[in-house]
Amino acid sequence: MSVKKYIGDAWKGAASLLKGMRRTGYYFTHHKEIITQQYPDNRNELDLPERFKGEVVMPHNENNEHRCTGCQVCELVCPNGSIKVIFKNDLMPDGKKKKAIDKLVYHLDMCTMCNLCVENCPSDAIKMAQTFEHSVFDRNKLKKVLNKPDSKIMDGVE
Repeated sequence: MSVKKYIGDAWKGAASLLKGMRRTGYYFTHHKEIITQQYPDNRNELDLPERFKGEVVMPHNENNEHRCTGCQVCELVCPNGSIKVIFKNDLMPDGKKKKAIDKLVYHLDMCTMCNLCVENCPSDAIKMAQTFEHSVFDRNKLKKVLNKPDSKIMDGVE
């Protein structure tokens, strides 16, 4: 009885192997499109899906202005605290102090790329970039300041 089962299992295994080989042979002889990308040789023409999420970035315009109001929604919705908003007090022309964003610190090593911060940002100040090469030897290099030095909020964004 056990010899019969052994031969049956061997036959099923061989049939499964032949089925897989048939599929491989078909794609070898009838290749319509190339699916495999030859990374890193094709870095310049790399085709990433539009929905790919690599890291959070804060776009700035040519006048070094951003859209972040410092509302801290991104910090509040982040499930593991990878975004931190640090404030400073700016002095207004009339002598009053106004709370303004000093730094938007992003910890890439803690980010799960869940996109909650981007989806909940009321002023569309942050976006997901398609960068994916984040390998470093020092983990401290994964801590990034998203706003550029001496940047300010765009006029009309509240």
